[in-house]
Amino acid sequence: MLRLGRREFGTHEPVIMAIVNRTPDSFYDQGATFRDEPALARVEQAVAEGAAIIDIGGVKAGPGEEVTAEEEARRTVGFVAEVRRRFPDVIISVDTWRAEVGEAVCEAGADLLNDAWGGVDPGLAEVAARYRVGLVCTHAGGAEPRTRPHRIEYDDVMADILDVTVGLAERALALGVPRESIMIDPGHDFGKNTRHSLEATRRLDEMVATGWPVLVSLSNKDFVGETLDRPVKERVVGTLATTAVSAWLGAQVYRVHEVAETRQVLEMVATIAGHRAPAVARRGLA
Repeated sequence: MLRLGRREFGTHEPVIMAIVNRTPDSFYDQGATFRDEPALARVEQAVAEGAAIIDIGGVKAGPGEEVTAEEEARRTVGFVAEVRRRFPDVIISVDTWRAEVGEAVCEAGADLLNDAWGGVDPGLAEVAARYRVGLVCTHAGGAEPRTRPHRIEYDDVMADILDVTVGLAERALALGVPRESIMIDPGHDFGKNTRHSLEATRRLDEMVATGWPVLVSLSNKDFVGETLDRPVKERVVGTLATTAVSAWLGAQVYRVHEVAETRQVLEMVATIAGHRAPAVARRGLA
């Protein structure tokens, strides 16, 4: 079982996490939700389309202009509070690697800390434990925040992913983060080249077998773009194909830009797998 905020999810219940970037230079939308009103409209749309989690980020993942902790907090804390006010039942996640930002957003009402840089600040898990909120434990290959991989190698990429993510999850549990609120993430593109990310996808069932709920952040990423030789705006089909494979292998949480399309893919896979009934049944019954 996965428990986040006020919500509980069964083992085979897929969960959509919608991305809301509070940055002026995000790789996908180039700052479309940097201002409050477009960002709140994005939250409303995502919830209407079926997102259970809203993931708010104040710093883009890739290299760029320096963003201090103070500026990151300025972009996220007040917005978290407003989303909490307007959408009391939605699960609010914040994508940060900094403990001080984590503390501030938890005070504002966040339910989940999405640590995409693999525990680079050990204090973030301590914040999650103190506030009894959820934590995403990600494999980033030891990369420093906001850096791109360069000639990185693994003897066995999935073995490394398992060692790091399970280790982070067990540490979080020991600190006091609720077990049912901890997820592990293979960290597609983070500290990996395209072949590493593809292998991580192929072997997701090994992560699922650990018993920790698996989150995947696939949406329009570079490994999809390189696989199909497509620019950022033409990666939706590749993303959805990867989403279907990940769902079949047992991943549970999906961090996405395209909520409605992802929901259809996840519902289709769940129905094929026998975990969900068809929405309607007319064919051959008349």
